[in-house]
Amino acid sequence: MPSLREDGMAGERRTRGAFDSFLVWNRRVHYYLGLYLLFFIWLFAFTGLLLNHPRWQFAQFWPNRIQSTTEHTFESATTVADIDRARDVMRQLGIDGEVQWPAMQPPNGPFTFQVSRPGLVVDVKADLRAGRATVQRTQLNAWGVMHVLHTFTGTPAADSRNRRDWTLTTIWALSMDAVAVGLIVMVFGSYVMWFRLGTKRLGGIVALALGFISCGAFLGALRWLL
Repeated sequence: MPSLREDGMAGERRTRGAFDSFLVWNRRVHYYLGLYLLFFIWLFAFTGLLLNHPRWQFAQFWPNRIQSTTEHTFESATTVADIDRARDVMRQLGIDGEVQWPAMQPPNGPFTFQVSRPGLVVDVKADLRAGRATVQRTQLNAWGVMHVLHTFTGTPAADSRNRRDWTLTTIWALSMDAVAVGLIVMVFGSYVMWFRLGTKRLGGIVALALGFISCGAFLGALRWLL
C-alpha cells in the first residue's frame, strides 16, 4: 500500500508533467499562430499607415477612381421585402456585394440602394414599374481595395436598417475576429514564456509598465477630451 508521501510525490509528478506539457504546447501555439497571423498583421499594419497618412501620393486612390453610368432593363419581381427586390435586381444585372440602404426611400421615386465590396461601389436606381435601372459604378484601384479592407465590416455602425447580407462579408468579419482572438492568445502565451525567463524578468516588467502607462495616457487624454 503506497504511503501518503508516495501519493504526494506521484501527484506532484502528475502536476509537473501537466505543467511541462502546457509549456511545450504554449510555445508551439505561439510559434505557429504567429506564423499564420504574420501576413494578416502586415496587412493591417500597412493599411493602418495608409489611413494615417492619406496624403501619400503613391497611395492615392480616390482621384484615380473610374466611374461609369449605364442603363439596364430587368423583369420586376412580385416580392414585397426590399432585400428580396434588391437581390432580384442584382441577380439580373450581374451585381454582387453587400447591400446598403439609404436613410429613406423616396415615396414616389425610384427604388434606390447601394452595393459595396472592397474596391467597388455600385449605386442602383430602379424603376420597378417600368423595369429600368440606372447603375453607377465606382471602381477603385489596388490602393483603394487595401484602404477599404482595413475598415470593411459590411454594415455601418449604429445603423439598424443595414445588416450583413453578403456571405463573403460574414467570412471576412469572422476572419478578423479570429485574428483578434489569435493575437490575444499569443500575447498571453508570451507573458508565460517571459515569466519563465528569470534573468530577463526585470526588462519585461519595464516594457510592460511602459506599455501600460502609454496606453493609459492615451485613454485618459481621450476621456478628458470627450
